[in-house]
Amino acid sequence: MQMPQIRMQSQSAQLAIQSQPAYQSIQQPKADLQIKQNQATMSIRTTEGKLTIDQTQAWEEMGLKSVFRSARENSQKARQAVLQGIARVSREGDEMLQSLKGRNVAAEQAARKANPAPSETYITYIPSNFSVKTHYQPGKTDIRFQENKPVIQARTQKPIISYHPGKVNFSLKQHNSLKIDFVK
Repeated sequence: MQMPQIRMQSQSAQLAIQSQPAYQSIQQPKADLQIKQNQATMSIRTTEGKLTIDQTQAWEEMGLKSVFRSARENSQKARQAVLQGIARVSREGDEMLQSLKGRNVAAEQAARKANPAPSETYITYIPSNFSVKTHYQPGKTDIRFQENKPVIQARTQKPIISYHPGKVNFSLKQHNSLKIDFVK
C-alpha cells in the first residue's frame, strides 16, 4: 500500500542590487600672493683720522730754525755773553787789586788768554731720538641700517567642491514560489 505524499517545492525570492558609488571632487585654486620688498637703506658716516707730525725739535736740533726763533735765541746768547763779559772784566779788575799784594796778576791773566780751553765740537745735523713728535687720532665710522619690512598681500580662493551621491537600486530578480503536489 502506498501512502499519499505531499511534495513541496519552493523557490526563494532573489533580489538584484545595483549600486553606483558616490564620488567627490575637490579643487583648490592657488591663492593670489603679492609680495613687495623695498630695499633697506644704509647710511655711513665717517670721521677722518687725523695724523699730526711735529718736526720742530728735529729741525731746531739740525740748526734749521725759524727766523724769529733764531733771532730770539741769538739775542739771549748775546745777552748772556755780555753778562759773562761784564763778570769777567769785574773779576779781572778785582784780581788787579790783588797785584798790590805782590802777585803778578797781569802775567796770570795773559797766560789764561793765551791758552784758552779747547772748544767742544758737536755734530749738530743729526737730530736726537724721538725729536719728531707724532700723534694720531683715529677716525670713526658710524654705519646705520634701516630695514623695510615686506608688504605681503594674500587673497585666498575658496575650494571648489562637487559631490555626487551614490545610488542603490533594488529590484526583484526572481519571485518566490511554492509548489505543492499530492501524490497517492
